[in-house]
Amino acid sequence: MISLSEPNAVAYHAYCRALAQGGDRQGKHETERQERVVQEARLNAQHHLALSFHVPYLLLLHSFLAAPSKHRHQAQAQAPLQPSRIQPANAIETGVGHFSEWSRATKKEFLIDWQKGSISEWTIVQGNEGGDLDSMVAALTWAYHLEHSTQNTSRPIKAIALLQTPTDALDLRPENKLALQNAKMSTGHSDLLTLDELPEDPDTLARDLKGIVIVDHPKPLRKWGAAPILSIFDHHQDAGAGKDAEPRVFEKVASCTTLVARQMLDELEQLPEEYHLPHEMLELILGAIAIDSGGLEDENTTNEDLRTASRILKRSRWSDRKLEKAMQDLDEKLSDAKKDLDDLNVRDLLRRDWKGDYVDTPSPQTPTVMLGFSSIPYSLDSQILKTEFKELFDWFAIEAAWTAQEGTDISIALNKYKVKDKKTGEKHKIREIVLVVRSDVRIDEVQADALFKTVSEAIEKDPTLNAKPWHRVDELGRRQMVWTHEREDAGRKVIRPIIERAVESWD
Repeated sequence: MISLSEPNAVAYHAYCRALAQGGDRQGKHETERQERVVQEARLNAQHHLALSFHVPYLLLLHSFLAAPSKHRHQAQAQAPLQPSRIQPANAIETGVGHFSEWSRATKKEFLIDWQKGSISEWTIVQGNEGGDLDSMVAALTWAYHLEHSTQNTSRPIKAIALLQTPTDALDLRPENKLALQNAKMSTGHSDLLTLDELPEDPDTLARDLKGIVIVDHPKPLRKWGAAPILSIFDHHQDAGAGKDAEPRVFEKVASCTTLVARQMLDELEQLPEEYHLPHEMLELILGAIAIDSGGLEDENTTNEDLRTASRILKRSRWSDRKLEKAMQDLDEKLSDAKKDLDDLNVRDLLRRDWKGDYVDTPSPQTPTVMLGFSSIPYSLDSQILKTEFKELFDWFAIEAAWTAQEGTDISIALNKYKVKDKKTGEKHKIREIVLVVRSDVRIDEVQADALFKTVSEAIEKDPTLNAKPWHRVDELGRRQMVWTHEREDAGRKVIRPIIERAVESWD
């Protein structure tokens, strides 16, 4: 049996550590450095081990220790090419494919032009601040089309998609993360321009832009008010913004991406020569339409959703698949991802689908207030169990911290969940409306009380809601209220106009 003295053991283990550290790495400079470390450790080990090992053992050890170095070089020679890596703080892996390259290059060019003071050449295509897949894909698609459809003309357009959500909020929508991953985009969403990456406040940036295109919402947020509205694509109600915009499309379809993709294809087919449509973008378009239309099976699906999805599918890698099957498969995968929210805490649930903006009031003392709406697929009782103390007060404390950060005067959480009927066994949807009015941002105590009463009455008197007080209403604090109702379609699209009208009439 071979025994090692302490110096010999130290040398041996140092050599093994150096070898292990070098075994899995790649890269010329890293390999050269590791070889130097290994060689030094080998010499040190041989010097000490020669005192204790017989020559055969030493030769055997030398042969054994040398072998991994050879295997390491073989592995490097045989390894397939990997995407190039950049090394920012969060170790982003650069995406592959034309769409990722275009998006990353466009973002770089936009930031360079801002630095040079040439931002007036740019058009920003922006979705809504909720940042769902439909909004994101519609913005990316139209920005790509604007640039590529004009690239060979005398007046090429510089366009970039802006996601009006912070970078760290993008992964709060697992369906977006999955879709971007499938599209071979860079990790950490580094290809995309997000709200917190803008080098200038939107209020001032808006004045310098060529203009904005808004998709999946009917009017720009107040902070973009100084920017010319060049185009609008939306499947909500027309709010009267951008009367001179072209195209200006308001149409009831399941997905706003349907409207954008249809316009893109119509214009593309009129060009003297079609530009390249990357398959990653086509698949993103199909995914956005699929998840918003339930795989083209929901009752909100229109003929335009069907026709546009069919046109896109024919140009995609999946052209040999049947439309219905392809869209149902996409919807199933993306919808499963969308439901994977169990690990999110209350703050993340509040901000993952948050939309807020200013609303004008007739009050001379307070001409504007900030409204904020969150949509959460959990009951309030379930959310309370996610808090540290699992108590009602803790949920409202978290909500207050979030709305204070956002500067919100009136916040509304719109919860939805399903319960099983004890008699039939069928599930039906229950909705909740959680109202909170603050008095520490733009309004004082008296104004907050009056606004709380005005909004509460608007909700309770709406005949279509039939809202009832929540079962724990007696435990609520000042200017806090929770209602339940069972109107199937009464999400944010229904509730927001009710509350905005009430605020606009408050005096």
